Amino acid sequence: MKIIVVGGGMKAYFLAKNLISMGYSVTMINKDKEDALQLAKIDRATVVHGDATLPEILEDAGAHTANVVVALTSSDPDNLVICQTAARLFGVRKTVAIVNDPGNVEVFKTLGIDYVVSTVRTISSLIQQSVGNETIMNLTPVEEGKVMILEVDVNTEDPISGKQLNLFEMPHEAIIGCIIREGKPIIPRGDTTVSPGDRLIILSLPQVQSATLSAIKRKVD
Repeated sequence: MKIIVVGGGMKAYFLAKNLISMGYSVTMINKDKEDALQLAKIDRATVVHGDATLPEILEDAGAHTANVVVALTSSDPDNLVICQTAARLFGVRKTVAIVNDPGNVEVFKTLGIDYVVSTVRTISSLIQQSVGNETIMNLTPVEEGKVMILEVDVNTEDPISGKQLNLFEMPHEAIIGCIIREGKPIIPRGDTTVSPGDRLIILSLPQVQSATLSAIKRKVD
């Protein structure tokens, strides 16, 4: 699979190294000469110096054979143009854009960008959902925070400890998708019993997150 990464500075540097280590072919485009020289030091990476909003630069980077284009520049309009040009002119099947203004997320999606990432919205969602919830070991927002993945450890005194899942009541908009028990994943069924020491992987809508935690965890005075 061939991936083109545009702009992004150090984000692009580490993203490219990670993608290459996973076996992907990576080409990077950067209009800053010094950044391009630094990126060229990455083993097995191809670097093109130029402005990716110009079709000829995308063509030089081999966009006609790319599977994915990722736009990481600091300009939302540039990221939109890059992704649209890649898709419409070169037939790139998947486009990914980062947006600085979270208000542009839905706009980009409406205009055909496949995946839109707002770090501002993601971090804000994490703060909003996790502050005061010390019982959550990990919290991951999905689809810009519309769905939350929670990781919660079970203690002996918790209401869910020792309970069979089909007999335990929790909000309908939440589900336990996986249980990690002694380092091994278990896909739970209705007759699965939760044990102390289990880590629960829970999918939840944000509006029922607090109610879900209240049902599962012992209240701390």
